[in-house]
Amino acid sequence: MTQTPPGKSFEDLYLELSDKIATGDTASGSVRLLQAGSHEIGKKIVEEAAEVWMAAEYEGNEALALEISQLIYHVQLLMLANNVSMAEVYKNL
Repeated sequence: MTQTPPGKSFEDLYLELSDKIATGDTASGSVRLLQAGSHEIGKKIVEEAAEVWMAAEYEGNEALALEISQLIYHVQLLMLANNVSMAEVYKNL
């Protein structure tokens, strides 16, 4: 029997971020970063990608999993900022 891991799936996170953005709540860091635009989100993606690599090299799997989750979060924000759907991404996997 397969257990569902704690936390969110890729799809759950995308839906949650979509909902936050739809409400436009400026108290949300996600909304503020999305409003800052693709350039700012892109800088966070580059930063997180470097942290993923460093965690893989020097920090172990727990730190690596955390950094990967943060990278996924920022990639999804960039998807939303540019109206890229999950279907478009899956089509290219």
